[in-house]
Amino acid sequence: MDILLHDAYAWYRDLMDNKSDPRVNDFFLLSSPLPTLGMCVFYAYFSKFLGPKLMAKRKPMDLRKVLVYYNAIQTIFSAWIFYEYLMSGWWGHYSFKCQPVDFSNSPLAMRMVNICWWYYISKFTEFFDTLFFILRKKNEHVSTLHVIHHGCMPFSVWMGLKFAPGGHSTFFALLNSFVHIVMYFYYMIAAMGPKYQKYIWWKKYLTTFQMVQFVAIFTHQFQLLFRDCDYPKGFMVWIGLHGVMFLFLFSDFYKAKYLNAQRRRRQAVKANGHSNGLQSNGTSKHLGSGDAPLANGGNKGACMPVLDDEYVNSNGNGNANAKVFEDAAFFKEGGFSTNDAILNPDSSSSSLHQRKVK
Repeated sequence: MDILLHDAYAWYRDLMDNKSDPRVNDFFLLSSPLPTLGMCVFYAYFSKFLGPKLMAKRKPMDLRKVLVYYNAIQTIFSAWIFYEYLMSGWWGHYSFKCQPVDFSNSPLAMRMVNICWWYYISKFTEFFDTLFFILRKKNEHVSTLHVIHHGCMPFSVWMGLKFAPGGHSTFFALLNSFVHIVMYFYYMIAAMGPKYQKYIWWKKYLTTFQMVQFVAIFTHQFQLLFRDCDYPKGFMVWIGLHGVMFLFLFSDFYKAKYLNAQRRRRQAVKANGHSNGLQSNGTSKHLGSGDAPLANGGNKGACMPVLDDEYVNSNGNGNANAKVFEDAAFFKEGGFSTNDAILNPDSSSSSLHQRKVK
């Protein structure tokens, strides 16, 4: 046993001292994987157990204004990261076919290293998405998929930053940052209240947008299987599999939310004897043209920014009750995507979106 422990420690020290990029040794949280791993584990524990337990006997918090400011900051932060990735290589310097890591200390190479670190930090700021759900007692939206997505991303990015900060796989971060600009902007508008809902009519296309992102990511990564390129194959496969996994997860959500919408509406009409709403415990849900209720009225299982169905008068009228809309929690969760996925703003007094992401 002592020999095995000695060999394991020797392998670890060789990996950290000789295989990692020395340019990032002094960066915050980069000297060891343990702090990042510890925060990811604590995040998962807090999200599924500690957080809900602490809020069990407390009232939900009203975080409307906090969410507006938070999403605005995240939108700006994501836009800056996207811009820096462009300026660090992807706007004219990098090749989309094959891009090795530049391990030099040139200004451009160091700019890429720096923005990779900030992208890594952004994975921690996205933990607040889940925290806001818990503080608002929307625990049904803190799905296993949501927690896995947010919980594994910091450590995945840590490995890339530690050993290959730059090069081919940063296309993933470039594209993901652009998606987050759109998503957090959507969350911000959704959190501002019902009178702004007309400006986010494109909500149902966000799932498709996320799915296109994942296809682009794994296609870009897996092309190196058929092309010689001086880039670590392990990172290429790792990032490519991320794209494949989340594509399947978001595809299942897309089919449940949109492709089966007509079938669910027909079932609701047949079960309730009218075509204007779905009666549940004395409350009607208005079914929009692109929406259908999922199990128990929630968008569980996806890290996706999708507004929940709007509540209307209990008499089944299609026009929403103004008071209900005033009290509605137009908030956002923070997953996926991707949570996506992935992550959802709330357009009802019942629940938030289920997303995914970042």
